[in-house]
Amino acid sequence: MSGPHPLRAVDVLGVRVHDVTQDEALAALDAFVRGGSPHRVVTPNPEIIMAARRDAGYRSILNASDLAIPDGIGLLLAARLAGTPIRSHVRGTDLVETLAARSAASRWRWFLLGAEPGVAAEAATRLAARHPGLEIAGAMAGSPDPADDLTIRRAIQEAAPVHVLLVAYGAPAQERWIARNQAAIDVPVQMGVGGAFNFLAGRSPRAPAWARRLELEWAYRLASEPWRWRRQLALPVFAALSAAEAMRRRGERAAPR
Repeated sequence: MSGPHPLRAVDVLGVRVHDVTQDEALAALDAFVRGGSPHRVVTPNPEIIMAARRDAGYRSILNASDLAIPDGIGLLLAARLAGTPIRSHVRGTDLVETLAARSAASRWRWFLLGAEPGVAAEAATRLAARHPGLEIAGAMAGSPDPADDLTIRRAIQEAAPVHVLLVAYGAPAQERWIARNQAAIDVPVQMGVGGAFNFLAGRSPRAPAWARRLELEWAYRLASEPWRWRRQLALPVFAALSAAEAMRRRGERAAPR
């Protein structure tokens, strides 16, 4: 983030993650909107970091973002092991809700892009109902296929002004879509939100508050969506690599100079 008080960043297995609380992340998004120029927001979690380790281009997209929130307890554990702690787990869906409340008060207009047909519109309707005054400029499924970029950009431009664009194509497609189109659309906040539209639309249940407090949201999602087990195979590998990286860094700090 540019400005007189840049956000502190932490390296987690080669991916830059900002050490922000939810309030600080919201303040950064507020500054992006008020500044007016396009900004890219990403939500790294262990699965995303493992994908970035396999794909240098994707890793570059993440590391060039303006805000990378720590959206996974695994990131906090990895950073703590490495001696560079991150203070807070900032969940992307929770940040969307708090940004919706701020947007309703400030009359910022939103565009929701992605997910299965009809889900973005349903999520938009429910968001507007929960946050009276929130203006939804548009909602569509679209496609992450580069061949469809021009059509989607035109839809967003015709809905102008748009202050917040949420893109829900899943990682890494959503981050690649934003990276390709960021400069061509005049939207201050462009954020990849993964499966958040399904939560916002009520199509997928969120973990209950007690599970979130205990940082067991991943286990709840796996129990309610068993098909996710293949994706979560990345988690033990992430844990092993994080432990190895922590040992490497401790060795470097202990080495005589």
